[in-house]
Amino acid sequence: MTRRRTSSPDRDLTDHDRRWRPADRKGPPCGYTLRGKTCTKKGAHYCEPRADRFVLFCAQLLVFTKGPHRRKPFILRFWQEHEIARPLFGEVVWSAEWERYVRRYRLAHIVVARKNGKSEIAAAILLYLLVGDDEEFAEVYSAAADKVQARKVFEPAVRMAQLSPALSKRLKHLKDQQRLVDEKSHSHYETITGDADKELGHNPHGFNLDEVLSQPDGALWNAMVTAAGAREQELMFTTTTETNDSASFGAAMIDDAERIQEDPARAPHVFTFVRKFPHTKKQLERLQRIFAGHPDVPVSLDPYDERNWKWPNPALDDFKSREAMRRQAVDARASTRAENGFLQFQLNVRVQQVTRYISLDEWDACTGEVAPSSEWILPKIDGRKCWGGLDLSSKLDLTAWCLHFDNGWTWWRFWCPESVAPILDDHTGGKFSEWVRDGWITLTDGDTIDYDAIYDAIEEDHNRFRIVDVTYDKWSGEPVRQEIVKRTNLTMFESNTTYERMTDPMKELARLLKKHDGELLHGGHPVARWMADSLEAKSPADDPERLRPVKPNRDKVGKRIDGMITLLYGIDGRRRGAESESVYESRGLTVL
Repeated sequence: MTRRRTSSPDRDLTDHDRRWRPADRKGPPCGYTLRGKTCTKKGAHYCEPRADRFVLFCAQLLVFTKGPHRRKPFILRFWQEHEIARPLFGEVVWSAEWERYVRRYRLAHIVVARKNGKSEIAAAILLYLLVGDDEEFAEVYSAAADKVQARKVFEPAVRMAQLSPALSKRLKHLKDQQRLVDEKSHSHYETITGDADKELGHNPHGFNLDEVLSQPDGALWNAMVTAAGAREQELMFTTTTETNDSASFGAAMIDDAERIQEDPARAPHVFTFVRKFPHTKKQLERLQRIFAGHPDVPVSLDPYDERNWKWPNPALDDFKSREAMRRQAVDARASTRAENGFLQFQLNVRVQQVTRYISLDEWDACTGEVAPSSEWILPKIDGRKCWGGLDLSSKLDLTAWCLHFDNGWTWWRFWCPESVAPILDDHTGGKFSEWVRDGWITLTDGDTIDYDAIYDAIEEDHNRFRIVDVTYDKWSGEPVRQEIVKRTNLTMFESNTTYERMTDPMKELARLLKKHDGELLHGGHPVARWMADSLEAKSPADDPERLRPVKPNRDKVGKRIDGMITLLYGIDGRRRGAESESVYESRGLTVL
């Protein structure tokens, strides 16, 4: 099972050795020395002298360029130093390729509300990559939706250089070209456009994409990230506030950053610092659980409770004014439009009714015994009573068949057309092929699912288990239902993913996940885990208690939730058979 970040009520944010890192002991003792301090650790570790170097670079060579601390030394605030800078520049791994220790993090995402110093911390990082990283011919870039936005990082960097006695002598500002040049190392830093087709010839050592919420797609980010590889320890990072478009590239990137923050093992090379005010009870509980002991974690879902403001605004009461936030809060109370702006820009909330539904730590707590293969679970469920769920695919989906058993175990079968496999392989970093190889997914020839293979599997399961009934998506079609009934004589219940049909099973799934007492067990099924991580829910604005799953934009984000839909159908069937009255007894069902 994937290891998760550990936290404790006595969280010490200065104890960087307690951070999660890969269990990798390769490499000799580090030996990095700065000001008489030598790191003697080996393998993947936190190198304090390397982190010190960046912190000292900021304090001794840079100054604040605006605000109440302008022209004062750029001494990193506690949160900037210990929650961003030290892990970002202090975490190292041994590179057999370069035969030296290099930075562990190659990608980074910093997501905070506005006016929390994103531009200046980005400028400091880029200047360090330009002159402080011992990189010859370094190419450093910043970009945004347009040149005007990109200059919001470039101009603070230029001003920092101009106000620094050491850097002003070393760096030349070519104003017409929007470029800083370091003739000593033959390096340069410049802004670039958002046209990805023109940005394919770079060899970046550092790259910052500012305000991803304004990017139309991921073309520019992908162009720069895929250009990396010729540098020993390049760093590509984003700085942004939350977007309000759940289907955008920015939303997908921020969602991924949140998931990595919760579960660093899923991408050990990616650093995340995400500070968003929770919009739902589940989000609040997730924060309080994962960041137990952190002094700034929100205490409620009230956006006007000032105790909650510090989490999305770590600079509050320092270089971000609390009085200014209070004024905006007053305006927000009087206007829905102003409230949405307050939530998005001041509290870093995605203002919409779509939210991530399942916390992976809760999902993992329901693993039970870890299943090494799909067939491993069969002795635990052979001959038992269960309820089925079926969701047939279009050309882009997976077909999912789920059996939810009376002893809590859940078992899935997945099918996918072979033509879709390369797409999903790209979106899962090659894991999809591994799942196929290991038997978690069955590929069928061509562009469409082989329905006979599905009918055969359902018939086989009907003979092996005591299937009470099957709930299926009405879009599966009448011929499918007829063929299954013909082969098995199973009772089939038509369903869909509307509020009316999904609210009850979704709430029951949430209860089972929170309880994790054996009523729901999944064995760590990797495909189901991927889909659980992708499940989002929507509630109508006027009735937040009603729920339905949201199918993702499949061709853009590569997410799939078919296995979760069938699990909900299985739960739906079990609830139907419960002795206590359910919503079905009052509203009725269509039995076909």
